[in-house]
Amino acid sequence: MTSKSRWLLFLVSTPLVVLAAVGGLLGAKAGADSPIETPQKAITHLRVFEDVVSLIMSSYVETVDPDRVMEGAMRGLADGLDPMSAYLAADEVAIAKNGAALSAGDVGLVVSRQFYLRIVGVRDGSPAHRAGLRTNDFIRGIDNKPTREVSAFTGMRLLRGAPGTTVELTVLRGNAAEPHVVTLTREVPKVQAVTSTRRADGTAVVRVTSFAAGTAAALGTTMATLQKDRVSGVVLDLRSTADGPVSEGIAAARHFVKDGVLATRSERDKAQDKTNAAAGDGGVTVPIVLLVSNGTAGAAEVFAAALSGNTRGDLVGEPTAGLAAEQRLVELPEGRGLWMTYARYLGSDGEPIHGRGLRPAVPVESPNVGFDDAPPTTDEMLVKAVERLKARAQ
Repeated sequence: MTSKSRWLLFLVSTPLVVLAAVGGLLGAKAGADSPIETPQKAITHLRVFEDVVSLIMSSYVETVDPDRVMEGAMRGLADGLDPMSAYLAADEVAIAKNGAALSAGDVGLVVSRQFYLRIVGVRDGSPAHRAGLRTNDFIRGIDNKPTREVSAFTGMRLLRGAPGTTVELTVLRGNAAEPHVVTLTREVPKVQAVTSTRRADGTAVVRVTSFAAGTAAALGTTMATLQKDRVSGVVLDLRSTADGPVSEGIAAARHFVKDGVLATRSERDKAQDKTNAAAGDGGVTVPIVLLVSNGTAGAAEVFAAALSGNTRGDLVGEPTAGLAAEQRLVELPEGRGLWMTYARYLGSDGEPIHGRGLRPAVPVESPNVGFDDAPPTTDEMLVKAVERLKARAQ
């Protein structure tokens, strides 16, 4: 098919594709709109879109490449949904359909999309952590490839590779005038997902770095030991914890919640799927406070929502990432596709965690640390968490 023919097909089929694949999601996001109003609004927008396309083709200062404009338009549609949804080109679709596991070499980052790639989670002890990368840093380039049009789906795959190979990241932080270039060597993760530190005041801090397979069991073992040793309370540190399946977060919550809803999964036009605590759950009874940040995402968010929603633990820190959802591939003509959010998790208030995050009872901001600055000597977020824990234990 020639570029001109492809462009004509695009003009004819775009309204149908958009209404079928994206219009429903926009309607769900609108919420207050009636079922009649939403398609009417979509049709109005599509007419404007058609006018814009016609003007570009007929009046732009130079002849445009139809394929480039088409790709940009589709990427723009997906960008308007959420940070994890994305339009995928044919080569990206082939990777998604193949279902191949990510390469073994890892740098320890979880990313979403916000103009560039935004760092969400940084795993403790990973190459990224040792290089000083932080939640809310932006990756402007990967191996000199700009990330302006790179989806989170593809970005995660560009970061992975064979163990021992390197990847160069161009990173922006805060108001720094110049980007920071770091070279990371990929390695096979050696994750100790759960560690604990006992404090002189009788409390303990349990760090959960990942919700990878086995985390729930490890957390249960750690908590049973601390409870047997009669600690007065535990701070669960979930800052920058962003990887692992949601099912592992739900399994971990069972140790703490004796009765109630652990998670609510919601899809469009389907009944909500609730996971409840069962007989034998809730064996951990010591007071709990959860330390969260902008990098607390996915399974960690669902876990935190289960404990806070069932009054088992207060949240201290920053609003969480708001990335508690599931994506799947929707195939489009000519090998293209839409990596689309189709399910999301709700908090105890019935509101989506995805796109909103959890709001701490005790808000504490992370310190602003420049690339060349020494980190603070005092962890103020942890201090506030311990204060809240002691108040809860009284």
